[in-house]
Formats: sequence, structure tokens, C-alpha cells
Amino acid sequence: MEDLLFFFLENMALIIALMYLGFKVKDAVFHDWTDPVRQRLIISVFIGFLTFSIMYHPFIIEEMRLDLREVPLFFISYVGGWQYGLLSAILPTGFRMYIGGPTMLDGILQSILLPIIIGSLFHDRKRKDHFTGILDIKRMMIAFVIYEAIKSVWVITSTPMTLGITLPMFIAAAVAVISMGLILNGENRSKLLREELEFYSNRDPMTQLPNIRFFKNNVRKLVENNKPMAIVMLDVDYFKVYNDTHGHQKGDAVLRSIAQILTDLIRKEDFVARYGGEEFICCITAPAGLEEAAKMAERIRKNIFDYHFDGEELQPEGVLTVSMGMGYSSGGTVLEEMIEEADQSLYQSKRQGRNRLTVFPGIMLDSNNKGSKMKEANYE
Repeated sequence: MEDLLFFFLENMALIIALMYLGFKVKDAVFHDWTDPVRQRLIISVFIGFLTFSIMYHPFIIEEMRLDLREVPLFFISYVGGWQYGLLSAILPTGFRMYIGGPTMLDGILQSILLPIIIGSLFHDRKRKDHFTGILDIKRMMIAFVIYEAIKSVWVITSTPMTLGITLPMFIAAAVAVISMGLILNGENRSKLLREELEFYSNRDPMTQLPNIRFFKNNVRKLVENNKPMAIVMLDVDYFKVYNDTHGHQKGDAVLRSIAQILTDLIRKEDFVARYGGEEFICCITAPAGLEEAAKMAERIRKNIFDYHFDGEELQPEGVLTVSMGMGYSSGGTVLEEMIEEADQSLYQSKRQGRNRLTVFPGIMLDSNNKGSKMKEANYE
């Protein structure tokens, strides 16, 4: 009995060690984890190898090969579903058939097929984050106890197995399953925490736009690849007047609304960030040319002009507007220089009457629509 207990402890240690090692290898090697076919293949091969490793040196009693092969097969079927379970079972099933023996069929049915069936029945098909979310340990263990109860009755009535053997085997298997669940949850909690910290370290807390550090880090990659781009800066006109008139809470609401307009208008390849205060910055990636970039920037100005902000009629011009400046490069320009060009052009727009776009080195795109929100802007 002592040898049997020690053997099950070895199986538990092997399962826990390989499970932990598998996560570390995934983090170090498999950075692209979005392809479902690739994910299914890698996970199934790993679980198949883990099961095979457990089966390789069994504890033999009266020609019965005892091990904890059911643990990884049940676990993967519970977490990922029957497809993962069946794919993971290919290697251990082939190995068991290769070994043969009088208990081959019982071993396959009881410790390979049955845990896959029970695990799959309790698999939560509604969840989409099976391998990245937090596992319900209690639900998993209820399913595992049901499996072990069915298996124990089956093996006791059909083989020389006794309760004295099945009970420590069940305890060891239960500990191993819990350990796999805790390792999965621990890794996923750490990952979620890292992602949350990374998200908030790169975000402006008030508008939820990326901050300027995140913006510069991403746009510099475009600069390094000599991508054509336009840097657009915009500043809310008379924002201090709006804050003094309506209070900072409504002023913050204006900034959030502008942030949402920018998010809705930019393309997926573009970048936008809060620059600071009432200023925002955009990167228009790979426009067809200066004119197209200016049209895209002007579209932003006009959408903000057309948007109704609460209390904007009390603004000096009777409407809340933004002034904009743009720097353009066909490739190779230093990012800081483009930002400086956009900033100079922005303040030229301010000096020339606000509510307009200036393209460096001084091309003015003027809406000429102080009294109407329907007029189109034209180059002057």
C-alpha cells in the first residue's frame, strides 16, 4: 500500500510540474494565441503528451495498469469540450492499444473515454474564455466526483480492484484535478491583472483614450518603417469659458464626447490620444497624400462642429468648436518634429479666428461657417 500511495504522489507531481511548465512554454514561445485551430492543436498535443507520460510507468496489480491518466483528459474535456478531449486521447489510446493485455478495453473505456464524456457533459458551452477566464473549481469537482463514482463502481464490479485501492486513487486524482484548476486560474488571474495594469497605464483615466506615451510608442513604429502619415492636433476653443460657465463636470463631459467622436471617426490603422488638458492628437496613417489627410482631419472638425454640446449656445461664437493643426510627412520625418509642426499650425488656427484647420507650413482650411453648421469648408 505504501508503494501504491507513493506512486500516486509521483503521478500528481508529474501532472502539476508539466502543467506549470506548459504555461511557461506557452508564454515564452506561443505569443499568437488567437488562432482557434492552432490553439486546439497545441493544447491537445500537450495534454496527449501529459497523459502518455503518466501512462508510461504504471503501477501494475494483477495485470491491471493503474495510473492517473483520467485526470488531464477529464480536465481538458471539462475546460475545452469534447473536441479537445478526443484529440488529446489519440496518443494515450494508441499507446494503450499498443501495450495490449486482458484489461486493455476496460482501461480505455474507464480511464480514457469515460472522463472525456463526463467532462464534456459539464463543459460550459456558453463561455468564450475557456482557457483565459477563471475556472469554476466547485462545478468542476462536482463533475469529477460523479465521474469517479461511476468509474469506481464499474472497476470494482468488473475487475479485481478493491475499495482500498480505488479510494486512495480517487483522492490522488482529485488533488491533481484541483491542482490543474488552481494553476490555470492562477496563471489567468496574473495575466488579467497584467493586462489591466497595462491598459490603465496606457490610458487617460477621464476620456479612456490612449495617453500620449502609448500614442508616441505606436506612432514611432510607423516612423521607423517610413510610413506616410499626418499628425493632427486639436484644441477646444474657449474651453475655459465653457468650464467657468457650466462647471468642470460638464467640461469633462465635453472632453469625453469629443473623445468618442474621435474614436468613431478614425480608422483601425490610425491612432488617437489625449495630449493634455483640452488638447487631443491624432495620427492618420498612410493617407494617399496631403489633400486626403487634410480632408480626413477636416471631417473630424466638422463632426465636432455639428455635434450639439449642452450649453454651447453660451460660448463666444454661440457654438462649441475646435481649432486644428496638421503636420504631414511622406515618410522619414522625426515624430517630435511633426508634433511641433502640428502644434504651430494649431496656434496659427487660433490666431486666425479658431474653428479651422491649418496645415503646416501655413495652408489654411477655413470653414467660414460661424453662423451655420451646414456649410462645407474650402481651401483659402
